[in-house]
Amino acid sequence: MSISLPERLLLGPGPSNVHPDVLRAMATPLVGHMDPAFHAIVEEVQEGLRELFGTRNRMTIPLSTTGSGGMEACFANLIEPGTRVLTGVAGVFGGRMSEVAHRYGAEVTRVETEPGTILEPSVMIQAIERTRPQVVAFVHAETSTGVHQPVEAIAAAAQQAGAFVILDCVTSLGGLPVRLDDWQIDAAYSGTQKCLSCPPGLAPASFSDRVLEHVAARKRPVVVWYLDVSLLAGYFGGDRVYHHTAPISAILGLAEALRLVRAEGLEARAERHRRAAKRLIAGVERFGFEPLVRAEHRLPMLTALRIPPTVQKTGEAAVRARLLEHHGIEVGGGLGKLAGVIWRVGLMGENAREEVVDRLLGALEAELASL
Repeated sequence: MSISLPERLLLGPGPSNVHPDVLRAMATPLVGHMDPAFHAIVEEVQEGLRELFGTRNRMTIPLSTTGSGGMEACFANLIEPGTRVLTGVAGVFGGRMSEVAHRYGAEVTRVETEPGTILEPSVMIQAIERTRPQVVAFVHAETSTGVHQPVEAIAAAAQQAGAFVILDCVTSLGGLPVRLDDWQIDAAYSGTQKCLSCPPGLAPASFSDRVLEHVAARKRPVVVWYLDVSLLAGYFGGDRVYHHTAPISAILGLAEALRLVRAEGLEARAERHRRAAKRLIAGVERFGFEPLVRAEHRLPMLTALRIPPTVQKTGEAAVRARLLEHHGIEVGGGLGKLAGVIWRVGLMGENAREEVVDRLLGALEAELASL
């Protein structure tokens, strides 16, 4: 039996629609993960990821896991029981950082802000000065709220205090400029299923030499063998020492996606995301939707929209279900405190196009006219 699924326009918080060239690359006949021909592709992917992350870190790699596994990798390598960690919580994924750090035995201090607002750098800096953390962790693009977090001042204060900095770039990588070296970020992670327009299953990640030195000097080994960067460095370094069986087809797809990003250009790609978001916000105004986040802090690839009373009255989940059933369009609901309060509309990667926005607006007009 062949598998048959309906065609969807994926405008939720992820995954996004996959570029057809990426799908074709993933259908390439397999070679082995220790084959020199495949190693050449891995090297190309690593260099492409360095460009996207804005870094020269040699340990910039496609981890064989999702973005949440990338989060685990960053914390697992940097934390031992009793490590002091400061997390910035501006939504669900900042909260998840706190939980992961806690499970590894860290002493966690949370700095929280209301959903839809940024972590004020001055507040984070005060918390760094007060708690003297060994690790500071926060989210660049908060997927649960659509907030674009300023990075530089917080990271600089953390570095001045001697702390490592972990940055969540799951939703931003490939859609916004990311500059790990300029921002002094020690460990960062992302996912392939958002602005890179690949299927989920890989976590692009980058670790500074400072992190590698820290791991080498640990009193006890990293508790997650699979994500220990000192072991992964054997495969993703020059020697290509076997660690685990790499997901060959997924990496081939990522290689093609990175070629597409390079061909378009990072700035042109970022501008395309900005144009699509601007068209969306202008277009939904007539239906009563309003942005949750102030203009200067909005993500272009993920827009949180307050649900108008007309949609609330019908039931926001019911309206989203009708968009899916009648038009094949998926949009996301809110998470946590924002469940039932907002929709999350993702315009990521291949979907960050004005004609895609127009298709959504047409579907909304058809469905809301009957309310």
